[in-house]
Formats: sequence, structure tokens, C-alpha cells
Amino acid sequence: MAVPPAVPYKGDEMGKCDKLFEKALQSPASLRFTELCKLAERYGFTFQRQQGSHCIYKHSKYPRILTFPKCVGTVKANYVKQLLEAIEELELGGSDEE
Repeated sequence: MAVPPAVPYKGDEMGKCDKLFEKALQSPASLRFTELCKLAERYGFTFQRQQGSHCIYKHSKYPRILTFPKCVGTVKANYVKQLLEAIEELELGGSDEE
């Protein structure tokens, strides 16, 4: 899977996004909670609210919500895979990006 284009960026932030995406692909269990949230936001997901210990993200062109448990350290691989699948669906769906 190639690195899909993220939302518009400033300066060197794109390089960081590419590295995060590659890290998520290569080793999903090594991603930290903050990195997972940054990656979701770079691909157009917006933080909606926090319900208990879970952060809820939505995307205007993705029908489901993504829920990530807030934790210290790394998140479980299934949450990273869930985000990667959502990014792939958005890219394959031919979203009308500006």
C-alpha cells in the first residue's frame, strides 16, 4: 500500500506524516496514542468528543466513526488497522479532495 496523500500541510509536517503512516503499516502495535490521533487528523478525521476514556473521530466522507481508547504508551494494533482500513477506503472511494 503506497502512502496516500494527506490533507494540505505546512513545511516539514508532510514528512512526519509519511513516516507515521509507514510506521503504522510496518508495525501497528508500536504506534502511540498521540501518533494515532495525529495520523487520523492528517487524513481528515476530526476529533468530535471524548466519551469516558475513548476519543471519537469522524470524517465527512466516511460513514463510520472511529473510537480510540486514550492510553499512555502504545495502542493495540487493531485500532491502528481500523484507521488504515478507513484511510484506504477513503482513497479507493475517490474522495473529492481539493
